[in-house]
Amino acid sequence: MLLVGLGAVSTTTIAGVLAIRKGFSKPIGSLTQMGTVRLGKRTEGRSPKISDVVPLSSLDDLVFGGWDIFEDDCYAAAKTAGVIEPALLEKVRPELERIRPWPAVFDQRYVKRLDGPNVKKGRNKKDLAEQVVADIRKFKADNALDRLVMVWCGSTEIFATQGPAHADIAAFERALEANDPSIPSSMIYAYAAIREGIPYANAAPNLTADIPALVDLAAKTGSPLAGKDLKTGQTLIKTIIAPGLKARLLGVAGWYSTNILGNRDGEVLDDPESFKTKEESKKSVLDYILQPQLYPDLYQDLCHVVRINYYPPRGDNKEGWDNIDLVGWLGYPMQLKINFLCRDSILAAPIVLDVALFLDLAKRASMHGIQEWLSFYFKSPVHAPGLYPEHDLFIQLMKLKNTLRYLKGEELITHLGREYYD
Repeated sequence: MLLVGLGAVSTTTIAGVLAIRKGFSKPIGSLTQMGTVRLGKRTEGRSPKISDVVPLSSLDDLVFGGWDIFEDDCYAAAKTAGVIEPALLEKVRPELERIRPWPAVFDQRYVKRLDGPNVKKGRNKKDLAEQVVADIRKFKADNALDRLVMVWCGSTEIFATQGPAHADIAAFERALEANDPSIPSSMIYAYAAIREGIPYANAAPNLTADIPALVDLAAKTGSPLAGKDLKTGQTLIKTIIAPGLKARLLGVAGWYSTNILGNRDGEVLDDPESFKTKEESKKSVLDYILQPQLYPDLYQDLCHVVRINYYPPRGDNKEGWDNIDLVGWLGYPMQLKINFLCRDSILAAPIVLDVALFLDLAKRASMHGIQEWLSFYFKSPVHAPGLYPEHDLFIQLMKLKNTLRYLKGEELITHLGREYYD
């Protein structure tokens, strides 16, 4: 597993995998490690673990490497992040200390609130991409690895939209050589991975692999793609609650969401340009779930507000508040209030693991390009042009499990259930 950014999310993922395979902890929150999938009819009683149905890589087979702008090894970085309790961290300290970051591709213009000394130098962005490719090849050779997966776990970059440099791979490579500002650091990593045929996932809301140039390149090199922006705290709750409200056709007049967090992610999002990228990711969810164009009386005038506040005393312990103003029978108002005290990296780590293992499975199954069946894990799921993204968590899970059934030649489950009564 190649991780871009060895901060709180990456070190929590790595330390967690090490602790789990030593028997110190349980993989709670991981579908690949604890989830089951029903096969056949309800009367058959077949619900094996997912890992017994499809050939996922074992945790014992995983080797970790990555890049960061700070020089701390993974143990020191995990201590700084302050997510995992010291007693558990000490049990996996030797393995964590052996993982040291390679110099990162980094440009402060795209992440204005961060800076660090462990940064690559190069003639242009094409040269930087070649250096990333060299890191990848050396890591693979040094560890005698069969396959690789890359996950961007770096910070949220400033808001960007598609431009001429993103139209096709020829334009993209010319833009790399010209140091085009429309190519941020995350795209350099994505290009390097996809060019090498490596599965790539984007855990942040950045415009990265979801551009025509890199999607087309992935089709040529056989790279599966997934992203973007891990669905962890407040948005996870939205994708659980909103489908229920819509199912009962309850109106929503307003949905006010605010967060406080004090980790590096919060510091980065304190910059308005980075927050804009995150805001777009978080706000799009309700529009696609509630479908105001189909239900104008219920959701047309929805007032949706999202706020994120950097509050250092909280560290990685994020708190989200949601106030939902509902409209019921005959227009009577109601309210729903949710207070979610969560741990950002604790929620993210099992997603990073699952996405990496499922992307590796996709690669072995020759499923290249956008993997929409992994939408379950993301706030802004990538999708084919002309489609709208599916945000309903329960539909996403059905899509994921049906894909696993499809891969094993099992009957897809529609939940119609008429066969039990006909």
